Amino acid sequence: MSQVLHGSATTTEAVRRAIQNSQASLRALATCHGINQKTVAKWKKLTSVADLPTGTKNPKSTVLSADEEAVIVAFRRHTLLPLDDCLYALQPTIPHLTRSSLHRRQQRHGIGRLPDVEGGKDGSQGMRTTGTYEAIASNGSCLTESNQPAR
Repeated sequence: MSQVLHGSATTTEAVRRAIQNSQASLRALATCHGINQKTVAKWKKLTSVADLPTGTKNPKSTVLSADEEAVIVAFRRHTLLPLDDCLYALQPTIPHLTRSSLHRRQQRHGIGRLPDVEGGKDGSQGMRTTGTYEAIASNGSCLTESNQPAR
């Protein structure tokens, strides 16, 4: 099984393990492996040979409040609308909402992709259903599945 390294990694797990098990000086190990002495000191100090995760531990939005994020997540889970439709529906409520911030929110909460729908024999996608479909027409009346105004 091969090891996946990030783009700026200078050592592999085998080199890190060799550094941790060696009694040689930092200078000698750095020269031997062709890396910086600070890198050798770092891996000597650590007990594990695995890379530490990067990025923020608890990512949060710098643009949206927690309440606005909750509205976005609840709206997406309830309606199952595509990204652009969610954006157009939510922008009157959250004017500073952008497509990219909406996409990041959906990805972060694991709702970035719509659930797969069953296709026909020819592999074409069927129409996505979410139970009862109701939308508000431009004149304000409610439309149901049969596209007849609700009374």
